[in-house]
Amino acid sequence: MKQYRAFCFDLDGTVYRGKEAIPTAVKFIHQLQEKKLDVFFVTNNSSKTPSQIRETLKQFGIDASEKQIYSSALVTAKYVKERFGQAKVYVIGQDGIRRAFQEQNIGMVEEKPDVVVMGIDRMITYEKLTKACLAVQNGAALIGTNEDIRFPTEEGFHPGNGSFVKLVSQVCNVEPIFMGKPSPVMLEMIQQEYGYGKEEMLMIGDNYDTDILCGIRFGCDTVHVNTGVVKAEAVKEKELQPTYYVEDLSEFHI
Repeated sequence: MKQYRAFCFDLDGTVYRGKEAIPTAVKFIHQLQEKKLDVFFVTNNSSKTPSQIRETLKQFGIDASEKQIYSSALVTAKYVKERFGQAKVYVIGQDGIRRAFQEQNIGMVEEKPDVVVMGIDRMITYEKLTKACLAVQNGAALIGTNEDIRFPTEEGFHPGNGSFVKLVSQVCNVEPIFMGKPSPVMLEMIQQEYGYGKEEMLMIGDNYDTDILCGIRFGCDTVHVNTGVVKAEAVKEKELQPTYYVEDLSEFHI
């Protein structure tokens, strides 16, 4: 086993499912923290601020700082600022994406936007989707914080942000830009800010199409856990394989 320094965890389906912790993951994170190894949380969930995610982790018995949390909301806000400057943006989403845009001083509008940004919104309505469709048809760029079609909860799978972004893209016949995993941007941010070599980093997740491909595209080792969206049997049929397979994190020894 390689000696890794930075362990990057997906959240939904890897550390918890909905309102229930995955005990083996929590125990593994505690072991890493006891060994003074670096732990990061890399999530496509744009609905929560880093502070809110920290509180969620705390409820599951995990102590983390906001600096350890990287979300698709932060990446999306930085991308829009760099790519579109002072553009007017229509945002569908919750606290996380709105706070990230406020911190970047990006103007959020309800009418005639230059960009439509879609993050997960549990208060999504037909009116919001229609407004997004009309704006895109009138020339606005379409950006999704992530392309997850579904995510696991203690009840079963719920619709993910990607399902709504694809609805708008199909109505408007345009290709959206997606910012979260499998894009390697969040892992690149961690590497740049802390100076790790790629061989020192490990991406851990349950979803091949987001978590595992993110690690592969970044160039670090990956662990697929069989606790969430994509089961190991399906992953083993993929052309590009994760470095490790485990049923859960009790099987991964450091």
